[in-house]
Amino acid sequence: MTWQHSIPGLMTRSIRVDVPLDHINVLDGRRLSIFARVVALPGGTGRPYLLFLQGGPGHESPRPSLDPPTPAWLPRALEDYQLVFLDQRGTGLSDPVSEPIGAPQDQAEYLSHMRADEIVADCEDLREELGVESWAVLGQSFGGFTALHYLSTHPDAISAAYFTGGLPPVGRSADDVYTATYRELAAKSRAFYQRFPSDRDRMRRLVGLAEQEAIHTPNGDVVGPSRIRSLGHLLGASGGAERLHYLLENDPGSRVFRYDLADALSFGGRNPLYTVIHESSFADGGVTGWSAARVLPDQFRQDTSLLTGEHVFPEWFDEDSSLRPWRECAGIIADRAWPRLYDARALQAVEAPCAAAIYVNDAYVPFEFSMQTAALIPTMHPWATSQYEHNGSNASGGAVLDRLIRLARGEIAR
Repeated sequence: MTWQHSIPGLMTRSIRVDVPLDHINVLDGRRLSIFARVVALPGGTGRPYLLFLQGGPGHESPRPSLDPPTPAWLPRALEDYQLVFLDQRGTGLSDPVSEPIGAPQDQAEYLSHMRADEIVADCEDLREELGVESWAVLGQSFGGFTALHYLSTHPDAISAAYFTGGLPPVGRSADDVYTATYRELAAKSRAFYQRFPSDRDRMRRLVGLAEQEAIHTPNGDVVGPSRIRSLGHLLGASGGAERLHYLLENDPGSRVFRYDLADALSFGGRNPLYTVIHESSFADGGVTGWSAARVLPDQFRQDTSLLTGEHVFPEWFDEDSSLRPWRECAGIIADRAWPRLYDARALQAVEAPCAAAIYVNDAYVPFEFSMQTAALIPTMHPWATSQYEHNGSNASGGAVLDRLIRLARGEIAR
């Protein structure tokens, strides 16, 4: 593995590791190629490793750059570490899931190996390939879920763990999670309409048009009422409220609106994993059974201006032509019984220093459950803040990561 200087200001090298699709049943014989990119500053190639676990599920790791900094926290991380950007299995250059292959049952079985447990097993194969005894881990959102499973199963492999908006609930069902996130989205909806009062009627009008199948994307797909309301996911990120407001200013029949709407919808065909296995990422055991649709609160049914966020609805697999091939597979995934991901007893014995940015108004990961998880880990330094939204790690530049590193080292008190 030779270092290259192809990205200005950075040293990089690429790694490929051949791994089993099913680490528990390696005799199954199916294999995957996993890709990771190691990034360091010139002169920093001897620094310890920091493994970055991307949010999702189903999204590749960022493609690093210093001009502009991508991700925004990269310069801060490189002060202390060389970074390992892993394309989690099924994404990016790691044998990405693209089109359905075979029968829906076979597709669902294949995708059942795309959760945090198998990703962590890949990380262990990658760590062995790099020849390091332990490394630090940074998990953003779903990446934090994966990092917590890592702490539950291979604590000795982790020298430090940092979480940004990604401390998942332990021992909770998907129903618990979505019930809590609906409460947060109701509050965010009300706050949004207080800032932009006229947008409430605009949203109700849009939902009414969607009920008449009068809203379409540029390729002609119908955008139904639940999909229109999922624009509330924008409220979970810095600058998202402004983006939603400017979208709603446009004429729903205009070309501009159709294209901007398509760009704003978060679930779609580019990363089918994100939609198909999304609810399973919250399943610490049990069956999800289209949880977000089942637990939709009565107030959301009665008030169509209330917005949803990272809540997947089964009708999207009929409306969106890019998701339609996955419809039967998604139904099988929804009915699947999942194993537990986290071990509370193991987490209570963790010795590696940990720090977590826990966002008080997080639209995606319930604040109260994250605080409960933080309390399980004796070495955890939780930082509860309302200064940032779920994307605070990027939105802050390196400020959030800098604080977490210093918290874990005991240099500052939270």
